Amino acid sequence: MTTANIKSLQFSDAKAYLFAALFVAGNILVPQLCHLIPQGGLIFLPIYFFTLIAAYKFGWRVGLMTAVLSPIVNNALFGMPPAPMLPIIFVKSGLLVASASFVAHKAGKVSLLAVAIAVIAAFVVAIPVEWAMTGSLQAALQDLTLGLPGIAIQIFGGWALMKYVIK
Repeated sequence: MTTANIKSLQFSDAKAYLFAALFVAGNILVPQLCHLIPQGGLIFLPIYFFTLIAAYKFGWRVGLMTAVLSPIVNNALFGMPPAPMLPIIFVKSGLLVASASFVAHKAGKVSLLAVAIAVIAAFVVAIPVEWAMTGSLQAALQDLTLGLPGIAIQIFGGWALMKYVIK
C-alpha cells in the first residue's frame, strides 16, 4: 500500500534496509541517552520509539527488522537490555510492529488518533502476554504505570516526527 504518508517497503527494496539501519541507530542512541536518568529505560521505553515509526511509516518488514535488531545490537554493545529481558522485548516489539503496521494500513495516513490506537493496543495486548511469560502481574503492568511518559512520547513524538519530519 502506498499513500502520500505511508509506504510499505518490501524485502527486495534496498530502501527497506537503509531505513531499518537508520531506525536501529536511533534505537541505539536514544536509549543510551535515556539510561543516563535512573530508570530512564523503564520510564521512557526508548527501545520501542523508532520501531513504532518504522512499522507505521514503512510497513511491517522495516518494523520487524528494527524490532529484532535494535535490542540485539544494544545488548551486544551495552548489555542493555539484559539478555533475560530480550524475549519479552521481542514479543512487545513484535506486537507494536503488528499493531502499527495494521493501523497504518487501515488509516492510510499518519494521524494522531491512529498512532495512539496503534501504541495503546500494542501495550494493552502485551500485558497478558508478559504476565504469562514472567508470572508477574506487576512486571506486566509496568509499561502502563512507570512507562506512561514513554507511551505519551511514542504517541505524540512519533506522530509529530512522522507527520512533519519524515515525508
